[in-house]
Amino acid sequence: MGAAAERLRPDGTLAAMTAASDLDAQTPGAGAASAAEPGAGAASESHSAAGAAPASFAVNIPGIADDELEAEPLDPSQIVSGEPVVTGKVLWESPDGRQIRGIWQITPGVVTDTEANELFVVVSGRATIEVEGGPVLEVGPGDACVLREGDRTQWTVHETLRKAYHISL
Repeated sequence: MGAAAERLRPDGTLAAMTAASDLDAQTPGAGAASAAEPGAGAASESHSAAGAAPASFAVNIPGIADDELEAEPLDPSQIVSGEPVVTGKVLWESPDGRQIRGIWQITPGVVTDTEANELFVVVSGRATIEVEGGPVLEVGPGDACVLREGDRTQWTVHETLRKAYHISL
């Protein structure tokens, strides 16, 4: 188990938080530094056996400042209209790279994509996701969405959308 710490939420309440494990610290873009939110204070690293599951951690997704997200440039062929900008942050990645958890954000515009096997929850913003040959999904804060690997989609982003995701490759 990880070492427990407390963090102050933006609303002033305290939340328990567990630092990421040494295994996470060795994974690019993951670990205690990325698991702790801005202003959370230093969290002690835990020590886990090699190959053990990563420690639990909590992150306040809305509390992560835009400037802490990394640019994820779109291929120009994906942009249908507008000037959407994509940013994100990987919070955890499995040692084999087949499981990824993180934060993703996109500004208004229309883009196309070919999806991975993904579960996400919208934290803020609003979008319409048209799945080729499938449903039209209207998503906003609190909505959970599952996309299948290989789905071809068109995202119409009405308000800057931020989501927390888990991708299985």
